Amino acid sequence: MRIAIGSDHAGYRLKEHFVTVLQDGGHDVNDLGTDSEVAVDYPIYCSAVGREVAAGRAERGIVLGGSGQGEQLSANKVKGVRAALCNDLYTARLARQHNDANVLSIGARVVGVDLAEEILMTFLGTEFEGGRHQRRVDQLAAIERAENDLGFSTEHHG
Repeated sequence: MRIAIGSDHAGYRLKEHFVTVLQDGGHDVNDLGTDSEVAVDYPIYCSAVGREVAAGRAERGIVLGGSGQGEQLSANKVKGVRAALCNDLYTARLARQHNDANVLSIGARVVGVDLAEEILMTFLGTEFEGGRHQRRVDQLAAIERAENDLGFSTEHHG
């Protein structure tokens, strides 16, 4: 599987661990940074992961930070991304089964490395169920299209 991964400084160590685990598992990994524990702004890295997934250059994305919340929000700003914050196995499984999530967010300061690795494997190994859930995923895409059609901009005019 082609996987894009990015983190801020708080998620850096877990990102490095995940890169090794994923490559050892035969995955093609695109590490989009950051490259140290020096403080950085997470939106830069996490939106880059989202863009890789949305463009089809990666099948899944992973974003990591202290809590995972800002990282998830950043990735979700990219049209076509369905990023899920999963700090436990249950949400990781349902994010894929019910929501067809394509980006995983984890809080590196919330869960330990062993649990984070289990969450990662659950997320990557779980298939989307489709069925009644497809209708809901389609509704999410329709919301995105409607927002774009209305010409809303994220630029601040003030």
